[in-house]
Amino acid sequence: MLGIDLGGKRTGLAFAETLSGLVMPIEVLHANEGPALDSALDNTIREHGPHRLVIGLPLNMDGTEGPAAKKSRAMGEALQQRHGVPVEYQDERLTSFAAEADLAERKLNRRAKKNVADAHAAAEILRDWLAEQS
Repeated sequence: MLGIDLGGKRTGLAFAETLSGLVMPIEVLHANEGPALDSALDNTIREHGPHRLVIGLPLNMDGTEGPAAKKSRAMGEALQQRHGVPVEYQDERLTSFAAEADLAERKLNRRAKKNVADAHAAAEILRDWLAEQS
């Protein structure tokens, strides 16, 4: 499975092995929304061949969907149409906070943390989705 934490400038990606449950952050795409991000995501999906995509859904703190959640759903629908891969959505509230807490334990400078935080947030999205399935 491929986990996606969509962002305006950076999009985090993580991969999960369904049999073992192992979740690993894999990369951060530095691409703005639009054709550049679409192309980068298409390349990643072709390279990794996931059987499912899990996209973070940025809900408001009251659980409602705002404009960012609508963008995530639109991206998911577009990816599903282009690749024929099932798409799931996972509430991503507080995943960035959890990822930053995990990274705080590592000896990385601020810039290095910023470059990997989105991939770790994508891994948190996948972990949360997997936990809800069991």
